[in-house]
Amino acid sequence: MSRAETESAVVRPRPSWTLGLFRDEVRTTFRRWRTLALLGVLAAVPVLVGIAVRIETGDGSSGGGGGGPAFVSQITNNGLFLVFTALAATLPFFLPMAVGVIAGDAVAGEAGAGTLRYLLVAPSGRTRLLLTKYATVMVFCLAATLVVAVSALAVGALLFPLGDLTTISGTRITFGEGLLRALLIALVVAASLLGVAALGLFVSTLTNSGIAAMATTVGLLITVQILDQIPQLHAVHPYLFSHYWLSFADLMREPVHWDDLTRNLGLQALYAAVFGSAAWARFTTKDVTA
Repeated sequence: MSRAETESAVVRPRPSWTLGLFRDEVRTTFRRWRTLALLGVLAAVPVLVGIAVRIETGDGSSGGGGGGPAFVSQITNNGLFLVFTALAATLPFFLPMAVGVIAGDAVAGEAGAGTLRYLLVAPSGRTRLLLTKYATVMVFCLAATLVVAVSALAVGALLFPLGDLTTISGTRITFGEGLLRALLIALVVAASLLGVAALGLFVSTLTNSGIAAMATTVGLLITVQILDQIPQLHAVHPYLFSHYWLSFADLMREPVHWDDLTRNLGLQALYAAVFGSAAWARFTTKDVTA
């Protein structure tokens, strides 16, 4: 066979085929009971927080106690603050844990089920398949964050009044501007999970066991969170992917404080680049036998 005939025989995936692969990955991910259960748990957190605050303030007390990023004490005055409180409550553990489970299972789960080599037989290529997996995890990051935000907004509207709100800086903004800031905060929170997603995807390429990959990713997440709470390790704190997670509270200041926000997004991009590259290097040289 001549070189021209060989090149013509190579099947190159069309863009429509790539979009179809991405669509199938997203559909498969969100149809799994595990994914639905994770989203259900995330949606329940704002409900529990809202009910707890409602019960605590049922006697007319202000409640709140000052915990969290200056949001809890404001919920009784404006239900929109439940969105910010719920995101602050789920970001340190629940949201990244859910992302770690989905990312850790992305490649290892396929290998464990014996479907990975069949995916590679299709004209996708390892790089294209890995990018599709990561894009699917990114979609889950956004979906999980929006589930928390929408659930919190619905519960806040049912249990507490809505209207103009006071920022952390003490200035007043309209309810419409508050909704826009809530959406921006949700997007920032979703972007804050991209480092965990890349880490989980890398771990997923190291093993053929989805359970092992998920457990390892969640274990690393917990370890990083513990390290971030040890004062003696303050020198390394700015380099931990979780250190600036709660910086989204600065979006509720007037004017907005951008320093920690940009550090957070830059750090997530760095983690995504490093662990994404490591996942690519591992996956493109890995012997796939399952």
